[in-house]
Amino acid sequence: MTKMTGARFLAETVHGYGLTHVFFMPYIVPRALMEMERLGIRRIQTHGEKAAAYMADAYARVRRGPGLCMAQSVGALNLAAGLQDAALACSPVIAITGRELLRNQQRHAYQEMDHSGPFSAVTKYSGYVSGPAYLPQHLRQAFRAAVSGTPGPAHLDLEGIAGQAVVDVEADLEVCIESTFSRTPPFRPQAGDGEIGAALALLAQAKRPVIVAGGGVTASGARAELVALAEKLSIPVATALNAKAMFPADHPLAVGVPGSYSRACANQTLCEADLVFFIGSHTGGQVTNNFTLPPQGTPVIQLDINPAELGRNYPAALGLQGDVQATLGRMLALADAVPSRDGWIGRVQALVAEWKAGVAEQVNAESLPMRPERLCRELSDHLPTDAIFVSDTGHSGIWTGTMLDLQHPEQSYIRCAGSLGWGLPAAMGAKCAAPERPVLCFTGDGGIWYHLSELETAVRCGIHTVTVVNNNHSLNQEKRGVENIYGGQTPGSDELWLFPESDFAAIAESMGCLGLTVERPSELAPALERAFAAKRPALIDVKTDVEGIAPRAWTPD
Repeated sequence: MTKMTGARFLAETVHGYGLTHVFFMPYIVPRALMEMERLGIRRIQTHGEKAAAYMADAYARVRRGPGLCMAQSVGALNLAAGLQDAALACSPVIAITGRELLRNQQRHAYQEMDHSGPFSAVTKYSGYVSGPAYLPQHLRQAFRAAVSGTPGPAHLDLEGIAGQAVVDVEADLEVCIESTFSRTPPFRPQAGDGEIGAALALLAQAKRPVIVAGGGVTASGARAELVALAEKLSIPVATALNAKAMFPADHPLAVGVPGSYSRACANQTLCEADLVFFIGSHTGGQVTNNFTLPPQGTPVIQLDINPAELGRNYPAALGLQGDVQATLGRMLALADAVPSRDGWIGRVQALVAEWKAGVAEQVNAESLPMRPERLCRELSDHLPTDAIFVSDTGHSGIWTGTMLDLQHPEQSYIRCAGSLGWGLPAAMGAKCAAPERPVLCFTGDGGIWYHLSELETAVRCGIHTVTVVNNNHSLNQEKRGVENIYGGQTPGSDELWLFPESDFAAIAESMGCLGLTVERPSELAPALERAFAAKRPALIDVKTDVEGIAPRAWTPD
């Protein structure tokens, strides 16, 4: 044992688990931040607690290991709100907050608020740390909980508004790094050979099987195994948004993203399937379009590292509990050749070709203002070969999920799990996790307004991301719903989804970024080249058509 402050213990432990950055809103554990600086950990001070949580979320997803965010007592509930996305996306974020001294709680002390309810809703583990002697057990458990099984956030509430009763006090402490829990997954359990053999038999017997790949494929790093299994068994593959980069967009077995944010051909394929193999997927409402795709009653095989997920939303004909990479690898070793599926593959390819023909006019449009489909085509063609693409939610998720094609295996795609505005701070977190890779954020004007102030953080901290704003001066995803309520487009309804024209390039320049404006498709490639070459954060304000509203998901009649 060594006598040290809780601050030093916290810093050395975080450093030992391999974290290079911490995202926070002051005033929280200042002595620990000083100790982290001495160890080379970058301290990213944000303009809001939610932004700090979003940065830690994307940082964790890109590095496939824990991220860290922190806030003082009065900001804790804002931080908890920011953890919703990490919880929904199964991202291993550790949140540290301060809490009013125990002797002052329930007495209307300044900034005193009960944190237990909000954090219990968005974390796998939440512990109260009353002094430095209790920090080792709780901190190690936070790391274990965050990365084990289905990853997710963990939380520590430290005694004192800024955690000072824990970090400013000395105790006999020993730094113990359980390196196994510094990454996801910490272990790679494999489904049994009996279950794998049964799954392969069901897949061989099926005449119209489909694979739906989910975020577990990404978390496991199982892209190569997924592609190899699909090819060996001749099975078409649909990819959830969280697995968009896990299967080549131009592969003859690729059908695109299914569900609510989807290509019609993917939903049509799922409707016609006689067996669906969900791999690392929660089978949630978005990827299944509110549990209608595939239709209930379709036989399902489900592989997940968490056995509690098996059969949750679709009664499984067979459940496989195991890590995706390890289990798919074993399936490949045991799989035999399957009968020809030329008819089924031909049918799926015809559906894909029909969808592509149906959107070709918009994808190739030269009209002004630019169509968002054409914007996505230009991004597909000119995205750096090793780029990390970070998508906001809403229309950003729909457009990039359906229209963006990742053309290189080194490209990555991460997306918002629900909170509009996530994209800009998330891109910053992604860049911190992979500073050597180009990072592009795709958001709309509705999304950029949320955390526009974090452009100053990017400038101050030297986080050189590129932000593309799909600027149609609106929240036009809401247009249909608003007009249905008002009985058409009226002055009273317009203000609920239309914004005044804004010059985001000029705003970005005023904050120290490179700001560029694009109005024509031909202008985007040189703008991207300038933005990625810049020695500062860059924003590209792309003027697009306000009538560019994403179509509703295809559903069976």
